[in-house]
Amino acid sequence: MTSASLGPDWVRGPDGLRHRRAARVIVLDGEDRVLLVRGHDADEPDRSWWFTVGGGIDAGESEVDAALRELREEAGLELTSSDLVGPVLTRDAYFHFFAETCRQQEVFFLARVDDGHEPTDDGWTAEERGVLDEMRWLTTAELRAETREVFPTVLPDVVDALARGWDGTVRHLGTQFDDEPSDPEELGR
Repeated sequence: MTSASLGPDWVRGPDGLRHRRAARVIVLDGEDRVLLVRGHDADEPDRSWWFTVGGGIDAGESEVDAALRELREEAGLELTSSDLVGPVLTRDAYFHFFAETCRQQEVFFLARVDDGHEPTDDGWTAEERGVLDEMRWLTTAELRAETREVFPTVLPDVVDALARGWDGTVRHLGTQFDDEPSDPEELGR
């Protein structure tokens, strides 16, 4: 796999980095567990991390429509726009993937699936199957004890707060460097 595997929604910006807008969903079940995906980078297969369901927003697609599509494709979860709350969170993330630094502007929604859901990978593309490893419902205690990385890093705190009820405030995490490059000039390569 190469950086071309990122897909057509990743465009090169004025800073030279590939970037895209993405919609993500924090899915909670009746026990306040969060549904997460574990994946890895093709050029660093030993490094893996947990992240929320979601992905790129297609041209002409709304954030809500993208979130609903990603739920269907990544987890086999059929919801409607009335099932989504928010956006509850935003962030700009820089991370290393497919041997290059990427930037992603993320908007997060909240969804509740109180009667549970058995996630399925039936909708994963061939590219996703190459980098996605599993889906699992996790408690925030399990997330805090996890030895693999979790993105965003504040996710356990966010889930705890949302489990108590959303107060209507969109939390802005600002710019985050998921793999903390040691030199800011690395971002321009």
